[in-house]
Amino acid sequence: MTTELMMVIAQENLGTHIEKEQEEEALKTCINPLQQAEEYLKSLVVETQDLASPVLRSASICTKVEEAFSQAHVIVVLDESTDKEVFTLEDCLRSRVPLCRLYGYLIEKNAHESVRVIVGGKTFVNLKTVLLMRYAPRIAHNIIAVALGVEGEAKAILARKLKTAPSYIKDVIIWGSISGNNYVDLRKTRVYRYESAIWGPLHYSLGKREFVATLKNLTATGRQFGGILAAHSIATTLKYWYHGSPPGEIVSLGILSEGQFGIPKGIDFSMPVKFENGTWVVLTDLKDIEISEQIMARMTSDLIQEKLVALGDKIHFHQEEQSSDAADFLNRIPQTTFEKPQSLEFLNGFEGKTVES
Repeated sequence: MTTELMMVIAQENLGTHIEKEQEEEALKTCINPLQQAEEYLKSLVVETQDLASPVLRSASICTKVEEAFSQAHVIVVLDESTDKEVFTLEDCLRSRVPLCRLYGYLIEKNAHESVRVIVGGKTFVNLKTVLLMRYAPRIAHNIIAVALGVEGEAKAILARKLKTAPSYIKDVIIWGSISGNNYVDLRKTRVYRYESAIWGPLHYSLGKREFVATLKNLTATGRQFGGILAAHSIATTLKYWYHGSPPGEIVSLGILSEGQFGIPKGIDFSMPVKFENGTWVVLTDLKDIEISEQIMARMTSDLIQEKLVALGDKIHFHQEEQSSDAADFLNRIPQTTFEKPQSLEFLNGFEGKTVES
């Protein structure tokens, strides 16, 4: 073999070796993108500091797993990044388990004993909440899912229809899954400072189909602005948790079911509560809020299946009603059922008259 040929072969080998190393580095970056994540966290800290909030003492980042949640009093869990390609809904459900198991272990180990955990986001909020309860059993009662975002969307639609402000609409109840199949209940809803007739006309009705379609459209088109709604919902829930909700007002919250309202035990389910004395209380004494078996079965079936598939006790997930195309399951639009109120109460000031529908 001539020297010239050896040099050519050596050059080709070197080029191949360099390409192989570059491919390995790219794979390592995809598997563990720590550098990119750290830069993102740093930019997030800068943005948080730029807000100059009077209640913010300091902001810092943590890149060591063993130091996470150290003496934390409040933990907010949002959607994690989805850099890893997921092909099926079942894989997506099961991918939540390792992270929630790690979070649960670290929260019990490092966080303050009275820590309060709030779970928000757009995907599988109830599932993440129930998994955190499973892996952090000592603080399970202090882990909740935020439902005020869905409640806020429903109030916004009602406010548009009634030409009033969403803040004047109270006691909208959200049942079921916060990021999936849910049920908007207006049977206890009150509207304040509204000029209305004493009795509504006999043909009066709030269009069920139109309401549901509008809520879906608002959810879909408002995703790019969802951060504001999510932040407001989390902040409001925290305020209620520490200082109590307004007296006599109903708040929707995702909590672990203990069989209230006929809901199966062991799933995280949005239901009506009130906050008082630093905790929440389920409003089991509310009257005339029974839910039909069909609607209850649809909501609970999805939540039960999500839990079983995630934990490996069930192989395939079968939705009762498809809320969107299967290829778009990571950004599923909530499948919402609207309950036409038997009596929607309109209040001018704080003394009102009931409008029968």
